[in-house]
Amino acid sequence: MRIGEVRVVGETVYWIESRPQESGRSVVVRLGADGVPVDLVPPGFSARSAVHEYGGGAYAVEGDSLYFCNFADHGIYVRKGDGAPRVLVVEEGLRFADLVPDPGRDRLICVAEDHRGEGEAENRLVSVSTDHVTVRTLEAGQDFYASACIAPDGRSMAWLSWRHPKMPWDGSELWLATIDDDGHPRDRHLVAGGEDESIFQPRFAADGALWFVSDRSGYWNLYRSREGHEERVVALDAEIGQPQWAFGMSVYALGEQGDGVFAACDRGRWTLNRLDDGGPAEITCPYTDIRDVQLSAGRAVFVGGAADRPTAIARLDMESSELDVLHHHGSIADEMTDMFAIPEVVEASTPDGETTYGLFYSPTSSTHGGLAGELPPLLVLSHGGPTASATTAMNLEVQFWTSRGFAVADVNYRGSTGFGRAYRNQLDGRWGIVDVDDCCAVALSLADAGRVDRDRLVIRGGSAGGYTTLAALTFRDVFRAGASYYGIGDLEALVADTHKFESRYLDRLIGRYPEDKAIYVQRSPLRHAELLSCPVIFFQGLEDMVVPPSQAETMVAALEAKGVPVAYVPFEGEQHGFRRAENISHALECELYFYSRVLGFEYVGDPPDLVITNLG
Repeated sequence: MRIGEVRVVGETVYWIESRPQESGRSVVVRLGADGVPVDLVPPGFSARSAVHEYGGGAYAVEGDSLYFCNFADHGIYVRKGDGAPRVLVVEEGLRFADLVPDPGRDRLICVAEDHRGEGEAENRLVSVSTDHVTVRTLEAGQDFYASACIAPDGRSMAWLSWRHPKMPWDGSELWLATIDDDGHPRDRHLVAGGEDESIFQPRFAADGALWFVSDRSGYWNLYRSREGHEERVVALDAEIGQPQWAFGMSVYALGEQGDGVFAACDRGRWTLNRLDDGGPAEITCPYTDIRDVQLSAGRAVFVGGAADRPTAIARLDMESSELDVLHHHGSIADEMTDMFAIPEVVEASTPDGETTYGLFYSPTSSTHGGLAGELPPLLVLSHGGPTASATTAMNLEVQFWTSRGFAVADVNYRGSTGFGRAYRNQLDGRWGIVDVDDCCAVALSLADAGRVDRDRLVIRGGSAGGYTTLAALTFRDVFRAGASYYGIGDLEALVADTHKFESRYLDRLIGRYPEDKAIYVQRSPLRHAELLSCPVIFFQGLEDMVVPPSQAETMVAALEAKGVPVAYVPFEGEQHGFRRAENISHALECELYFYSRVLGFEYVGDPPDLVITNLG
C-alpha cells in the first residue's frame, strides 16, 4: 500500500492510501482524536487525479466538506459530513488537480487540463464555485500551472507556471497577484524564477510573507519574500525540494507562531529540521526518507521511511521531540526482521573521471545461504524520472530479491535528485550515456571488489529507468540479462506518442527534435536491436499513456525475430506503474523465474505461467 498527500486540519490528520488489494483504488483516510482511521471515499470512487498523467493534489478539506477528484470520470466530488459523495463538476475531456480551498469566496482554486480541443491539452488555473458550480478561468497562456496558494487575509494569491520545453525542475516562475472583488488575480508580478531557476512549493506564512523554494544557489533552499524584500532563510548544500512530477508535494511547513519545519536531502539521506529564530537545527529522528511535511499546533506530521521499519505517517512534538507513529502501510512480523538487508552507500568512478553513487544491499536471510565459494548475482536498479533517486526507505521489492539470494545496487546515477543542480544537470544532452555508464560503473566496481559475481550481473528499471536498462543491454557488454518495466525503446516514437507534460522533456535530455533526429536514432535501443544479444523480459500496462504499449511490443517483436530469448507480460487495466496487488506479485514472480532460466539456478515452488521465446 502507498500512503501520501498528508494534510492536517486542526487536530485531524488526512492522507491518501493507494490500495493494491482494491485494484489500486485511492482512498482519502481521516484520523481523528480517537486514533481510529476512517475511510472517507466509499467503494466505487477513487481519489486520484490524472492531470499530467501523474496526478496528485487530488483532495482538499474545508470545514466538514471533503472535495476530491474521482479517477473514473475526472470530475470533482464533494462529501459533506457523513453524507454520500455528490458530483460538483464533471465534464467530458476536462481534468482537475491541485485542489485548494478559498473559503472566503466559497470556491476551490485548482489546475484544469482541457482535452476537448484539437492538439495537445490546454492547462489553466481555474476556480470552481462550491455553491452554484461555475468553472472560471483565472490564468491561462502558459503551458503549465501548479501550486496555487491563498494569503491568510484572502486578498492575494500566488502560483507557479512554466513553459515548453522546460520541466518544472529546469525552470519555472513564481507569480504573485492581488485578488479583486470578482475573485480574479490582478496586478500580477514575477517574484522569482526564470529559464534556469526552479521554484517549488510557494506558501504564505501567518504574517503574509510569501515563502518558496529556489535552486538558484545550486541547491533547492528556502526563501522568503515580504514587502518586496527577499532573503534566503535556509542556506544549505542540501536539497529542500523535489522534482515536481506530481501536484501537492510538501517538504516544509509553517506554523502560526513563526515556527517551521523542513526536510532536507543530502546525497540520498533526508533529515527533519526545525526552523525558528535561532535558524535551522536538525531534529533527532529515526527516519531517513521524509516527505509530505505538515505542521499544526506545534506538531510536525510527515511520511517517514527507513530501512529497518515500515513507511509510516509519523507525528513529532516540536517541543518535546516525542515521536508517535499514527499509521503505517503494512505490518512486518518480528521473525522477519532478520531477513532485511540494510543499504550501504557506495561510490564508483565513471569512465569520464566523475563519481557516481548507489545503495548496495547484500543478500540476507536467516534460513538460507549461498553455495560455498560462490558469489551472489547482482541486480542493478535504474530508477525512473530520470530525476528520481534511490531511497533509503524500506523497499519490500528490494527485500524480495535480497531474501532470494540476489545482491541489489540501487544506483543514483548522474541526473538523480538529492545531489544538487549541477549533479542533476550532468545528464543534460547525455541521457542514454551518462546514466548507462554510471550503472555499469557501480556494477563493475562491486564485482572488482569481490562482492558479486561478474558473470551474473542483471539490470532492471521502469519508465525512464526502463530506457536506461534497455540502453545498457544494447550498447554495453556488462549485463547478462535485464527486465524493462514500461520502458522506452524508441526515443522518436516517444516524442510522437507521449502526453503534453513530457512532450518536450527530451529537448534537454537528448536534443531538439527533429533537428537532432540523428541523436534520437543513435540512442534508441530499438533502432539497434542487432547489438542486443542477451535475454530481456518486458512488463507493460496496456492503458499506459506515458509510454504506450507499442514501445514494448515493437521491441519484443524485434528480439523474437533475431532469436534472442525474450518474454512479454502485458497487464489489462494498468497504466504507467502497476497498482494492483495480483499484478505486482505476478510480475515479480515472472521476473525471478526468468532469471532462474537464463542464469541457471533452481526456481523454488510452482513456476508462473510465462512463455520465454527463443530460450531453447
